Amino acid sequence: MAGTTTAATLVGTRQFEFREYQLPEIAPDDGLLKVEAVGICGSDVSTYRREVAKPRIMGHENVGVIAEIGKLAAERWGVQEGDLVIPEEYVPCLRCKYCLTGRFRFCNQTDRGHGQIYRHGQTTDDVPPYIWGGFSHYMYLPPNTIMHKIKNPVSPEVLALYLPLADGIEWAYRYGGAQSGKTVLIQGPGQMGISSAFAAKQAGADCVIVTGLSHDAARLELAKKVGADFTIDVQSEDFKERVDEITGKEGVDVVVNVTGGGPHVIADALSVASKQCTLVLAAAGNEQVALGIAGKQPMRRDLTVKTANGHSYDSVNEAIFYLTSGKHDELLEMGTHTFPLDQVLDALDTAGGEREPGAIHVTLTP
Repeated sequence: MAGTTTAATLVGTRQFEFREYQLPEIAPDDGLLKVEAVGICGSDVSTYRREVAKPRIMGHENVGVIAEIGKLAAERWGVQEGDLVIPEEYVPCLRCKYCLTGRFRFCNQTDRGHGQIYRHGQTTDDVPPYIWGGFSHYMYLPPNTIMHKIKNPVSPEVLALYLPLADGIEWAYRYGGAQSGKTVLIQGPGQMGISSAFAAKQAGADCVIVTGLSHDAARLELAKKVGADFTIDVQSEDFKERVDEITGKEGVDVVVNVTGGGPHVIADALSVASKQCTLVLAAAGNEQVALGIAGKQPMRRDLTVKTANGHSYDSVNEAIFYLTSGKHDELLEMGTHTFPLDQVLDALDTAGGEREPGAIHVTLTP
């Protein structure tokens, strides 16, 4: 497929250049994606605000159509030209113990700190064939692409919600163990927190509580629509008093912290943890806490603390199922803003709360 593609290339702090890249010659075992939609993650916002060591094409929440594909890749991925697909951001080795159990985010090839990493949206543009991210009209699909074919096609903008939803499923259910008989606390009502609330309720949790700040009123209302039984404005309500009231002082069994950090959010969670509680720290900042129980009569507790990163293959499949089932239109309300590629700065600023108000999940449509 001869020609070029235009990509928004991050070249400096809050600086993009629209560069032209040559489309690669597709071999039997790789392919080319025509990008239809790409979601913006909180990590994208923090990335473009930092110093840039090397230019790169951002964009890892990608949805698109197979534009060109080699014969071997078509057989391996089970797709053909024209199919609507989601390629995961991870480009793993497919040989290590993590890859063999579907936990591609832990493969050294995709993990920071192990030399050159291969991840859509993070691999720099000095690595051939250069177009590794979704902030582009076309994106390269290497042989080790983790591919999901969309069997019940819906709008690409709807599918762009798959990654926060997959993370919510991974963190609330697979890490946290949300299920029937458990009370789940979600700290933070952003796209990941709302997704975690949905996942917890779908997993059968008896009670789901979501906390936020006063300016999160609209997000807390959406959290109720997707599954939260109670919401708490921690600025106008006493957090512990309210949780004690809701749980009859039994506490919560699962905590998913996606606040991005705060002066005492983990300490708050510990103060309402039940005698057997799992704390999932997905975006908890750098708060220092003491796990010892203060007071004259310390309570015996079985506490499990997990740091959560990314999603698994199965969680992505489940997210796709929910988004294409036609039964969960409430999830679509997370998609609040859509921008064309040439407004990439507006999109990132909106996602970061600096431009258009009310953003939850922001999507680019190259």
